[in-house]
Amino acid sequence: MDYNKILTDEEFMEIKQHGSSDYPFQYYYDNLELFDFHCIEWHWHREFEFLYVESGQVTCGIGEKQIILSEGEAIFINSKILHRFYASSGGIIPNFVCMPEFIAPENSLIYKKYILPIISSNIYFQRFQPDELWQTKIIQTMIKIMEIQRNEKIRELATLALLQDLWLTFYENVKLSNKGDVQTVDEVAQKRVQLIMQYI
Repeated sequence: MDYNKILTDEEFMEIKQHGSSDYPFQYYYDNLELFDFHCIEWHWHREFEFLYVESGQVTCGIGEKQIILSEGEAIFINSKILHRFYASSGGIIPNFVCMPEFIAPENSLIYKKYILPIISSNIYFQRFQPDELWQTKIIQTMIKIMEIQRNEKIRELATLALLQDLWLTFYENVKLSNKGDVQTVDEVAQKRVQLIMQYI
């Protein structure tokens, strides 16, 4: 497994392909202590991301916001959202990234009705904490997805089934003003961060 840096283009889009064209899902077991300056630097990708804090305390930069995640918490980062992760010490963060089309084909009713409204919304991220029932269910399903990656026989099918279950819980509980309306993500804060980073 490669550590130490994230490779991006001039607009901070991550260059590395996650998964493959016929299986666009990738699981990572990241230890921030193994990255330069204990940091996964600014980047974005088409895939959405689910990250769990197994140990330590992790600061997530998302656009201009800073979110501190404690052990046992998790986060969803939407498609094309600029983000970084940092821990002053420790920081084990198993995570997986997935193309939206992995859950359902892009031209399908499932995609248009249940996936597109979220990835095209103004939701940058969603934090998951164990003291909220539906969020606990999300965290538990995330852990199951991560554990199943060790099972070579049924890994792909089980991953898809669990991910669809996770997305159902997420869709039922996420706060969209109107799930029938597709909203555009406000990219002003992201562009500002990108310009600052390019200047530096």
